[in-house]
Amino acid sequence: MPRTPSPDPPPGETLLVNKRKHPRQATSRVAFAEMLIPDDDPVLDFRPYRHKQPRGNSITPDVQRAFIYQLAMSGIVKQAATRVGKSLEALYKLRERPGAEDFARAWDEALEWGRLRLEDCALERALHQGAHDPQANAMLCWVLQYRGAHMVDSRQVRPGHWLWDRIHHEITGRWPDEDDVDGNEVRAVA
Repeated sequence: MPRTPSPDPPPGETLLVNKRKHPRQATSRVAFAEMLIPDDDPVLDFRPYRHKQPRGNSITPDVQRAFIYQLAMSGIVKQAATRVGKSLEALYKLRERPGAEDFARAWDEALEWGRLRLEDCALERALHQGAHDPQANAMLCWVLQYRGAHMVDSRQVRPGHWLWDRIHHEITGRWPDEDDVDGNEVRAVA
């Protein structure tokens, strides 16, 4: 049975294709299913690690981008690794290499997006199953309790609060307790 060629990707999107006749025969080099990866996704705004002498099984920048994208979609490292056809060991080894710091940062950010997506799915499932189902109730309570631990009430963010200090540092480049250039302490704006 002849295979029909895949359509060309829309402009601005990368199409990774498994070209094997039987997808189950794919090795790590060609294990991609057809995967559209948008270029404008902010989680993909990172500098991938570039191997000095890439081999056939190296984790290329396209594979790194696909992994980060899948990780943001699922929130599960093993699932994202499987989708791009790479082992967990190889990905963790790449993450720890000197020069792969931006890849590691994107990994952490994608994992956070995936975690939030999983929380939303659990919340939706619990609400859909109904308030009278004990299993759904337990899941709903867990999600709300876990989500509440990470939420910050904006009314509490004032000078001295960890989030205010972090935002201050990102804007000014100084921590609030550091001295000003003139020797004066940095004063918080209320």
